[in-house]
Amino acid sequence: MEEDQSILIVGHRGLLGRECLEVLSARYRVSGVDIDRCDITRPESVGAALEEFRPGWVINAAAVTDVDGCQADPVRAREVNARGPGNLARACREREIRLLQVSTDFVFDGEKTEPYREDDTPRPLSVYGESKLKGEEAVIGAGGQFLIVRTSWLFGPGGKNFPGTILRAAGKTGRLEVVSDQRGSPTAAADLAAGFGELIDRAASGIVHLTNRGDCSWYEYARFVLESAGLETEVVPIGSEELDRPAPRPRYSVLSLERYRRITGKLPRPWEEAVREYVLGIREWGMGNRE
Repeated sequence: MEEDQSILIVGHRGLLGRECLEVLSARYRVSGVDIDRCDITRPESVGAALEEFRPGWVINAAAVTDVDGCQADPVRAREVNARGPGNLARACREREIRLLQVSTDFVFDGEKTEPYREDDTPRPLSVYGESKLKGEEAVIGAGGQFLIVRTSWLFGPGGKNFPGTILRAAGKTGRLEVVSDQRGSPTAAADLAAGFGELIDRAASGIVHLTNRGDCSWYEYARFVLESAGLETEVVPIGSEELDRPAPRPRYSVLSLERYRRITGKLPRPWEEAVREYVLGIREWGMGNRE
């Protein structure tokens, strides 16, 4: 790591942005801005923020991540998730700043039965996935120095996430129905942020997949959350079609970690370890204080 290296977190008030600010501050000079000081849909706002901070890296943690909300409002999704990263990428290129763009497993259609590699052809099923893919393309097309990190099933304090949702639901009912035919990798926001640091240390570029290690279905995930919390709530597996959600989801969206391992020489910890630690934290500090 260079002595004068610094990072600007765009979207630092969100679930991932907060963890990036906290985790990376131990290794870098880190600042954060949010929509009031850096609206990525407005090029002039982006330019002003970069002129003020002049970082070595920008991490774009600003996005519309409500999958069904994106399906209902595609204009907003594309404005923030597609055009916004392009504005950031062009502004970074003009100032020779490296950009880390956060993307998603939802750029894939879920038809594979083995982990997706970085060079697999994207085929998003939803407006959310399509908007995030367009964001990737905008970053690449800007011609600057970039790193795109795709991740999945993010959880952590300070935002809506699956473990907290399951624990709250378990407190209201003795029986939960959870989808069993979608498979992916739960990923702790803090672990993802630490992985960003490993990649930044090595000036990584291109596209890299990064999640916690291992995979599960949402049904298996829910059962593990409840077991970790010491709860005996019944969990019933159901099919995706029974939920009748507006946006389709990939059935299989596990991401290969091989390129990350080759670049860093490391692998993230298993998802079970990260989830158990998070659930015990919720139980210790109280769900209201951590969600």
